Amino acid sequence: MRFIVLFFALFFSFSLSAAQLVIPMDDVQKNHLKAYGIAFYAIERGMVTDWMLNYRGGSFSMNANPLLEKECKIRGVSYEIIPDVQYAAILQDIADPEVNQDVVKLEKAPKIAVYSPKTKQPWDDAVTLALTYAEIPYTVVYDDEIMQGKLPEYDWLHLHHEDFTGQFGKFWSSYSTTDWYKKDVADQTATAQKWGFSKVSQLKGAVVKKMRDFVMGGGFLFAMCSAADTYDIALAADGVDICESMFDGDPMDANAQRKLDFSKTFAFQNFTLVRDPYYYEHSDIDVTNTRGNVPENSDFFTLFDFSAKWDPVPTMLCQNHLQVVHAFMGQSTAYKKSLVKPGVLVMGENKSLGEARYIHGEYGKGTWTFYGGHDPEDYQHMVYEPPTDLALFPNSPAYRLILNNILFPAAKKKKQKT
Repeated sequence: MRFIVLFFALFFSFSLSAAQLVIPMDDVQKNHLKAYGIAFYAIERGMVTDWMLNYRGGSFSMNANPLLEKECKIRGVSYEIIPDVQYAAILQDIADPEVNQDVVKLEKAPKIAVYSPKTKQPWDDAVTLALTYAEIPYTVVYDDEIMQGKLPEYDWLHLHHEDFTGQFGKFWSSYSTTDWYKKDVADQTATAQKWGFSKVSQLKGAVVKKMRDFVMGGGFLFAMCSAADTYDIALAADGVDICESMFDGDPMDANAQRKLDFSKTFAFQNFTLVRDPYYYEHSDIDVTNTRGNVPENSDFFTLFDFSAKWDPVPTMLCQNHLQVVHAFMGQSTAYKKSLVKPGVLVMGENKSLGEARYIHGEYGKGTWTFYGGHDPEDYQHMVYEPPTDLALFPNSPAYRLILNNILFPAAKKKKQKT
């Protein structure tokens, strides 16, 4: 009897070791967003994890074990157990040069930082929502941590809805009398003075340059909504006063536009500043007020189909079960394509409107990705509205793009093909 028990235990152990747990990311997946959390969970624990690019929506595979199965069941993530022989056949099919698929190894869980104020503000952040829902750990940092030089402690940095120009989101005309706005101005002014700056715009200028250096050294930067275009505006306006008196106590430089240096930016060039403090816009990079009346039910953007074997980076960043994605608005909704620098990779666009929605580039040893819009599952998220409950949108293709960026730094770097 003892021999029989031992035999079945050994057989069960052998079966698991000779099997793969595949997390499909096509339409059969019950919870796409939490599936990324499972992949992160496996990488954190040193489990060999494959990201199967363009295979069933960008599926994941790990060596099967009871711990992973249990975690998938707890989180409601669909999975399949297949024999190693079958998995080897899948890999052989993927390796076919005529098939636009590939496999990358996810090796090390990135250490994630979210640049966000520590105090609650009357809006939420899509990346923070996605990380929390997917159960992926992160650390909140803000200006103090940036100025203290702590960015090198992290691999991946997300820029929360932010105004890096020092104009406090240009909320002055609508919200200057509210308590939260007054507190935000007071807190940021105090921080600026603490670090020896007389203006918040000067502090933010120093912050964006430290973030630039973080990317230069090999960091991964991700930004959404106004954090993307105001980041580039702040880089171009280094040393130039682009704030009117209600924001920093003195008038904007009359020659500010002429003094912008577009060679310093990541993504945009030849843009024009919006000088009017009453106008809820920073420049003409954003298309929110110029795109015309686009009906919500017909507002979409299309992801590009990249070569998995030759262009693995954009392929990873675009993994999805849908190629046409419902769009969403924000203070910065999308970017005027004519103002995007020639070397920037456009990964998602509305071609008919001339809008770039999802863009990517390299800087030094690192990379950056900008994603237009505020909340992928709240078409026009307004100040004071409650946060989106992602349990209602577990298969959101627009939120998947955020989570692709989070796993991207974990990928084993391949030698560039020539």
